[in-house]
Amino acid sequence: MNTQEKHIGGSMSRVDGHLKVTGGARYSAEYELPGMTYGVLVGSTVAKGRIVSLDTKAAERAPGVLAVITHLNAPKVPGFKPTGKDPSQPQTEGGPLKVFNDEKIRFNDQPIALVVADTFERARHAARLVKAQYAKESHQTSLAAGAPQAFLPTSAQKNPKSPMADYQRGQADAYKTASLKIEAEYVIPTEMHSPMEMQSITAHWEAPDRLTLYDKTQGTMGTRRDFAREWNLPEENVKVIATFVGGAFGNALHSWPHESAAVMGAKVVNRPLKLMLTREQMFTLVGYRPYTWQKIGMSATPDGKITAISHDSIGQTSSYEEFTESTLAQTRMMYQSPNLTTRYRIAALDVSTPIWMRGPGEATGAFALESAMDEMAHLLKLDPLEFRLRNYTDQDPERNRPWSTKFLKECYQLGADRIGWQNRKLEPGAVREGDWLLGYGMGVGTFGAHRGSAHVSAQLLPSGHVVLQCATTDIGPGTGTAMTQIAADALGIDPSRITFELGNSGFPQAGSQGGSSTVNTVGQAVQDACLALKDKLRELAGASQPAFAAAKKEDVQLADGYLTLASAGASRAKYVDLVKQPGAAFVNVESKPTGNDGQTYSMYSFSVHFAQVAVHALTGEVRVRKLVSCADAGTIINQKTAANQMKGGAVGGIGMALMEDAVIDHRYGRYVTADFANYHVPVHADAPAVEVAFVNQPDYHVNALGTKGIGEIATIGVAPAIANAVFNATGKRVRELPITPDKLV
Repeated sequence: MNTQEKHIGGSMSRVDGHLKVTGGARYSAEYELPGMTYGVLVGSTVAKGRIVSLDTKAAERAPGVLAVITHLNAPKVPGFKPTGKDPSQPQTEGGPLKVFNDEKIRFNDQPIALVVADTFERARHAARLVKAQYAKESHQTSLAAGAPQAFLPTSAQKNPKSPMADYQRGQADAYKTASLKIEAEYVIPTEMHSPMEMQSITAHWEAPDRLTLYDKTQGTMGTRRDFAREWNLPEENVKVIATFVGGAFGNALHSWPHESAAVMGAKVVNRPLKLMLTREQMFTLVGYRPYTWQKIGMSATPDGKITAISHDSIGQTSSYEEFTESTLAQTRMMYQSPNLTTRYRIAALDVSTPIWMRGPGEATGAFALESAMDEMAHLLKLDPLEFRLRNYTDQDPERNRPWSTKFLKECYQLGADRIGWQNRKLEPGAVREGDWLLGYGMGVGTFGAHRGSAHVSAQLLPSGHVVLQCATTDIGPGTGTAMTQIAADALGIDPSRITFELGNSGFPQAGSQGGSSTVNTVGQAVQDACLALKDKLRELAGASQPAFAAAKKEDVQLADGYLTLASAGASRAKYVDLVKQPGAAFVNVESKPTGNDGQTYSMYSFSVHFAQVAVHALTGEVRVRKLVSCADAGTIINQKTAANQMKGGAVGGIGMALMEDAVIDHRYGRYVTADFANYHVPVHADAPAVEVAFVNQPDYHVNALGTKGIGEIATIGVAPAIANAVFNATGKRVRELPITPDKLV
């Protein structure tokens, strides 16, 4: 075997694939502990008010019931302290819901009781016996009705430089005085994450001051920190296990009421407790993409140069916690415009707290911005791609910094060639194929190339196997596979001799899997740890062989049970001899950004999505015939899993554009689409074969691997590409998603 074979950039299959397809992977609801109990939540049936009375007697007498926990008998949680916020400023309470802490109802289906029993079936039966009476209050769940009370987020009130603060360069709202301008409003409805694995947790108090959680979370360290704070425990006394996570899209980036309830229940019965949400509860208890209204005004010169953009947005949050997202970030930096204004507000409604959803904020903002770009191009009678090229930014206009790298023009060319953009007609409705109208559209996406700090340990075993450990999680993109490839190249050994262990807060620390930052952060830590391990082995070998002591780090190789030198073929040392001393072949390395690249350069990933759609002229049915997604995401570690990410994001964008819409009956403040029968997500028949292309140019300002991140840009820009294609096919501009047939006939 050629030990110097390069694995980065290949198409290696998932290292955990066999476990997943054979059922060997254990998810959070699949852990079985001695004495296990089961919890079922009871939710409120009103959206706002107070609990006047709770009748739990029948539930408590039901077979197998061990406890019924409500605000009347719940144990005191040390972290559930009053916020201390000035009651004269009641916009939000400023923190996560403190479950079973008082009698107040803040949203429909808020947990009001936890039933604990010795079997799940008994707990579910008893939960139906809990009866509540309420003093109902007038609620507000409509963003349109709540928008007049929208306010500047507290973070922006306190810090004018906050990303949520109003932004202006040049003249405010300069588009209003221009002769060539557009002004339009855009609406994104509430969208649900709907992962395959529903949220679940097993809580186990191993001692009065020692807690273990088997939890569906995107960040073991963050979850550990949250529950250590809640229960006033040392962080090292809380262990969080999340070895496998069956999808999340952002909804496991927060600690939720059901987790607190499970920990509380386990405390009360002094036994392990398992709690898994229902599909309906997934719509109410673990976040969503918030309903968002946007307005864009844009002006341009007759030759297609943008002169002004104004972008206003109002998103919803809960009455008890402020949620914000970067809806306006792409507008501030994507296109040249001497005059630019953005204003972001949130409206507190009687709903549960939203949370970041794939492409958080940027996917919402890109729908408005990229639709407006298409509208402006149509007004100017310009090809939408040409319009974007005429307003291309060679440096970040928001921060006045150069890009670390930017290959968006290359993405444009790759995508246009593959979709057949030359076949697009400037005039909408010009191409017909029988009863079907054909159209082409495009949309651009961007997301920050973020890198944090992470620790990774690496250990060489006498067998020649290398074990790496990190607390990071994997919600599906193939993190373990990418880390194995990085390690294989750094060490110069076959990937089959590497094991990457993750999803345990007892491992070396890492941040949450979110924000397209895992490979940028943990991948660099893996490379650093492997190089440090090789260097430690070189030092150990150098004690008896001078050639190793004098060798350069990059000269060291691991192969066939020996440490060798590329420049001195006769010099070698057995692994078995090197690892005899305890800890001799073990390193724990912290890797974090160095230098001032983050202050000198603007670092982003970029994408462009091209769509071809067919719209039935009589019924308004929309079929996406072809999607091409192109990414400037730095070095691509694994072509197969990276392409899978892009395809998955594109399918999510199809759902966003054509079908996803969580509908609330505002009379009751309750979702009427809280299942897969009524909340539609794309199925195989809705998704074409997505073609993916990568520029694959490294960005060494982000890290030594040159990676920039893929997860978010896979979705950002897809929905407007489809919406713009629908306009090109029909001449009908739909500004409120989803694009359903009734809006086209």
